[in-house]
Amino acid sequence: MGLSAAIPAFAAVSVESERTIIVGGDRDYPPYEFIDKNGNPAGYNVDLTRAIAAVMGIKVAFRFGGWSEIRAALMDGQLDILQGISYSDERAKILDFSPPHTIIHHAIFARRETPVVSSVDGLRNKEVIVFRDGIMHEMLTGRGFAGNLRTTDTPADALRMLASGQHDYAVVAILPGMYLTRELHLSNLVPVSQSIAAQRYCYAVKKGDEELLTRFSEGLAIIRKTGQYQAIYDKWLGALEPQPRLSWEKTAKYGSMVLIPLLIILAGTVVWSRTLQKRVAQRTAELAQEVSEKKQALEKLRLHQDKLIQADKMTSLGILVAGVAHEINNPNGLMLLNMPILRDVYRDAGEVLDEHLEEKGDFTLGGLPYTRMRREVPLMIDEMLEGAQRIKRIVEELKNFARREDATVAVPFDLKPVVMAALRLVDPTIRKATNRFQADLADDLPRIRGNPQRIEQVVVNLVLNACQALPAPHCGIMLRTFRDAESGAVVLELRDEGTGIAAEHLSHLTDPFFTTKRESGGTGLGLSVSDGIIKEHGGTLTFASVAGAGTTVTLTFPPMEELP
Repeated sequence: MGLSAAIPAFAAVSVESERTIIVGGDRDYPPYEFIDKNGNPAGYNVDLTRAIAAVMGIKVAFRFGGWSEIRAALMDGQLDILQGISYSDERAKILDFSPPHTIIHHAIFARRETPVVSSVDGLRNKEVIVFRDGIMHEMLTGRGFAGNLRTTDTPADALRMLASGQHDYAVVAILPGMYLTRELHLSNLVPVSQSIAAQRYCYAVKKGDEELLTRFSEGLAIIRKTGQYQAIYDKWLGALEPQPRLSWEKTAKYGSMVLIPLLIILAGTVVWSRTLQKRVAQRTAELAQEVSEKKQALEKLRLHQDKLIQADKMTSLGILVAGVAHEINNPNGLMLLNMPILRDVYRDAGEVLDEHLEEKGDFTLGGLPYTRMRREVPLMIDEMLEGAQRIKRIVEELKNFARREDATVAVPFDLKPVVMAALRLVDPTIRKATNRFQADLADDLPRIRGNPQRIEQVVVNLVLNACQALPAPHCGIMLRTFRDAESGAVVLELRDEGTGIAAEHLSHLTDPFFTTKRESGGTGLGLSVSDGIIKEHGGTLTFASVAGAGTTVTLTFPPMEELP
């Protein structure tokens, strides 16, 4: 997308109407609003406005330009309404705002080698780039940072300037920042603090134009109820939304909402697969009777049939997981949208409630004393928001793991995030198997080329095997990644303190259908498939073990620069 191309001061799209509402927008603030490569307005705000206009019977035309220019045009009467502007008390003196249609979080971006700054106070005495006349420009100026600020016309210019080596940090909204660094290939920039400020993002009109603002606010409420809002939100913002980390206790608490239905579905799948196995066994017996003299041909046929069973089980599970994940995402999306607004509502109401407390004494709120609820409610809201974020991340990772991809797809990728995604998927199994799990994942490893989802599948298989080998929770599992100093290969090493593998079995571990766990449901396909995947990526899979003393599995990958 040509975000850096020169764009005229205003770009307009006309809509036939008797009374056309002129809607203003920033030409370079993706994914919220921007001019696309065809010269047309696009983004979350644009789709939202079109949906409101359709449901309210309003005719609209869009005019896009530089942010400072668009704000001035509203005040001069050239525009009727702005579709995306952050609320502040200072701005409210000259503008009327709708209820927020989303919350914008702002982040500190830095070059990879720059020291990490975790808060606004850490920016003092630093050269900071901001978007001119944006909300963070106004906020930092108000907090005494004016002498340290360097302004640009657009967020894209701010990030380009930082990437080129100029100044120390840039403060940009997190979603536009992540979008632009990806689209502009600014690979040396990272967000070092992802939420230094949260701003309500609204429609706004000149002070006094309440009738028009009321129509847009009513339309916004309607499309929230019809589901159009959620579809627009997921299309533009859902994939870029940052994901928080949660403790194991909260993961268990909120993750159970997802895992229980999935376990029920899995149980049904197992029953179905056993029925299929019985049918296949019957068919195999019939074929064996007909061609008993051809034992070798019969053995090959059985192997192929068992592979089909396993493939059918995995395909069925993937379809079921994807369906349930979609159903969970819809209500969970409403929680993600509404909880920040509820938190702000309670914060705004706090002053009134505190005044009532001082005047009338303690009173009950939700059946409990207000003096207690004043502390508990914000914590409850934050925990519910964190839980919803965790649910969303778990669902997305399950969908990604279940999705079938073309094995021939090969892209450059970093091993660390692939390993981390695999560990999150098997985290419940790890915690049940051992209380001594350690992962040491090296940063700045060379990238490798291949299919990251298939490598994730290999890591999941190996970690599950290690968990199954442990005789007791005090036995540990150690995983680490590093670059071999001698060969330059990228290495993943997984060591367990389990029961180990007999010497006579080591050379057969990757043979198809070889397993020492046949009585517990093992198919002997996991390590065979994993070995095939690693070989497709030009790597090796090796095992070292002593019976009763644990096993070490080593994956090696050639770095991308060494591939032909």
